[in-house]
Amino acid sequence: MKKIDKKVADAYFREKNTYMAIYFVIWFLVSFVMVALADSLTEVQFLGFPFHYFMGAIGALLTFIILLFVNAIVGDKIDKKYGISEARNEEIGANNMMNH
Repeated sequence: MKKIDKKVADAYFREKNTYMAIYFVIWFLVSFVMVALADSLTEVQFLGFPFHYFMGAIGALLTFIILLFVNAIVGDKIDKKYGISEARNEEIGANNMMNH
């Protein structure tokens, strides 16, 4: 069984890592920057609550859940783009186990 070409694998991991970096930046903004800006966001209202309170109580959790779904959807699209599937991973893994 032929393994995945190194150039394809490198491009795949580069794209996956780029998206992970974007997700971490969003996570950092929601988790830490919101806390740092809490005093200045007191006057901003969202759904009847001060924005910093909403983000601390509900917004951060919703953001993380949305990021999980976005990561799953985008990850599947990247896998299809590079011809990687669960069955293909199992074939490669099984062949590696037999060779060792």
